[in-house]
Amino acid sequence: MKELVGIAQQVAAQLMARKQTIAVAESSAGGLISASLLAMPGASAYYLGGAVVYTRDARRVLMDISDEGMKGFRSSSEPYAKLLAEQMRSRFGCDWGLSETGAAGPTGNRYGDAAGHSCMAVAGPASEVMTLETDSNDRFANMQVFAATALKLLLRKLEG
Repeated sequence: MKELVGIAQQVAAQLMARKQTIAVAESSAGGLISASLLAMPGASAYYLGGAVVYTRDARRVLMDISDEGMKGFRSSSEPYAKLLAEQMRSRFGCDWGLSETGAAGPTGNRYGDAAGHSCMAVAGPASEVMTLETDSNDRFANMQVFAATALKLLLRKLEG
């Protein structure tokens, strides 16, 4: 958790210096990305909101992405991560959208992804999508690595 807080401090400093805002959609990180960003004093200046989009119902209710809207997409994929990040950015009208979707473990998901698989995306003035494979089935360790990797991805774009 200490690593998460350290990365979140750097992200917070960048966002506050630029007077920019962010919204987060996460799945397998289970809220750790948002919790890390919110642990920083002054978070209300840059953090507009977030959602743990862990189920199909959560996707429909929290993200307003219907089953029809998922045609051509599958969870735990780069295109879906990009969709989530873009959806958060547009719904909140913020500078940055950040998302994560994957399989924390101890087993893989129904799409055939192994435990430790995660896709994350940043949508904003600079955008990027990536896939991470930890090769671990340690659920909580994966959740922390997923969150840290997503925050590092965002930090790279902010420092870019």
